[in-house]
Amino acid sequence: MIARAILILALLLGQAASAGIRLKDLVEFDGVRGNDLIGYGLVVGLDGSGDGLRNAPFTEDMMANILERLGVNVTGEQFRPRNVAAVLVTAALPPFSRAGSRVDVTVSAIGDAESLYGGTLVMTPLNGADGQIYAVAQGTVIAGGVAARGDAAEVVEGVPTAGAIPGGARVEREVDFELASLTRVRLALREADFTTALRIEQAINTHFGRSAAAMQDAGTVVLDVAATRQPSAAHALSAVENLVVSPAARARVVIDQRSGTIVMGEDVRISRVAVAQGGLTLRVDETPIAVQPNPFTPGDVVVVPRTEAEIAHEPGTGLAEVDGGTTLAGVIEGMNALGVGPHDMIDILNTISAAGALHAELIVR
Repeated sequence: MIARAILILALLLGQAASAGIRLKDLVEFDGVRGNDLIGYGLVVGLDGSGDGLRNAPFTEDMMANILERLGVNVTGEQFRPRNVAAVLVTAALPPFSRAGSRVDVTVSAIGDAESLYGGTLVMTPLNGADGQIYAVAQGTVIAGGVAARGDAAEVVEGVPTAGAIPGGARVEREVDFELASLTRVRLALREADFTTALRIEQAINTHFGRSAAAMQDAGTVVLDVAATRQPSAAHALSAVENLVVSPAARARVVIDQRSGTIVMGEDVRISRVAVAQGGLTLRVDETPIAVQPNPFTPGDVVVVPRTEAEIAHEPGTGLAEVDGGTTLAGVIEGMNALGVGPHDMIDILNTISAAGALHAELIVR
């Protein structure tokens, strides 16, 4: 099954590569990027599932500060409601966001709140890495799960201590970036590769019929805006972002040891090798016996240990030959001939790589 899944995924990847990929899906345009925002706020209106203020005193301090700013003096008062929770609010400010536009935010509890379900985020400033406020968030939290608790049982589905507010933040400050003033724009490849960078250069120059792009290195192609004869850098990027390019990626084998998932690229090759797979199983059982004295006789109960140890030899696959694969289908056919499970396949691939017979980058997660 796993070999069949690898083959299907590889065929899909191969078809996608042969059809080509849009330039906008291969590169990042210099300066066209988002900015991360973060803020510290308070969620109110919870149904008794908020922070325990004895365990989260910062929640009480923040609530007191908010009330005092609203003209309510709570100095010296002892109030411990269970319907508030301190949260961290995060968001990503998209490129070219203008004042007044809205962005989505994520809300996560930082105290011992049990759930944010049904809560409302109070006005929270969101700061950038420079400490400036770029947006203000407020709204009803859509929790990512639900929790129910009784005297002897508890049920939790999802993550009730985190949620989102779609369009919950309004942009108040714009990021200064003048794209129109650029005379050269760098295209940064998401996967650095010399062949892919050269193909991008050739596709752009062919589109404009002149030398408008130049490969700087494996991860960068520089676009000369003036050479494109477009009115601005924005027009030039619009003209090239939908060009179709066939990327050339390195041969890779990606292994997820936790789930036993193996993904191979279509360029993976294996030299001719012989593989023997098997193992030992050691089993130790402890069954102590309690020996009691005879009735009406003095003595103590003595525990006598009893141990059974056994070593079992698993049959394994013996010594099997895997022919050198010239295609991914050949590699899978040879590996599948071993008749082993996914986790054993991972060990075999690791060993073949150590032997120098796996001609691909091996990535283990």
